[in-house]
Amino acid sequence: PSHPPFMDDSLEKFETELEFVQCLASPSYVHFLAQNRYFDDPRFVRYLRYLLYWCRPEYARYIVFPHALYFLRMLQKEEFREAMKKPDFYMFVHQQQGYFWQFNKTMTERKEVEGGGNL
Repeated sequence: PSHPPFMDDSLEKFETELEFVQCLASPSYVHFLAQNRYFDDPRFVRYLRYLLYWCRPEYARYIVFPHALYFLRMLQKEEFREAMKKPDFYMFVHQQQGYFWQFNKTMTERKEVEGGGNL
């Protein structure tokens, strides 16, 4: 790919933010952040809001784990941040992510067969 679009010409900042955003694809990591009260800090919540620029196509193309962007968007909601503190909710999210990985290819293939290749 071409060079990444830089907001401040800082490769280190780009890589650090990319790595952090991709870590959000892990429900375990999000649960860790929640249990350690990172989401209770308004500065951290503002940082999560700032990171939404990764959802724009020119940045999203560098994301390897698409669930990272889903969780980044979900973390904008206080209810989700609070719920991720609870072990049972974390386990539910983790399980749902596993089901998605397990069955998404099958569901996509089924749609392609039923729809003649159109998704």
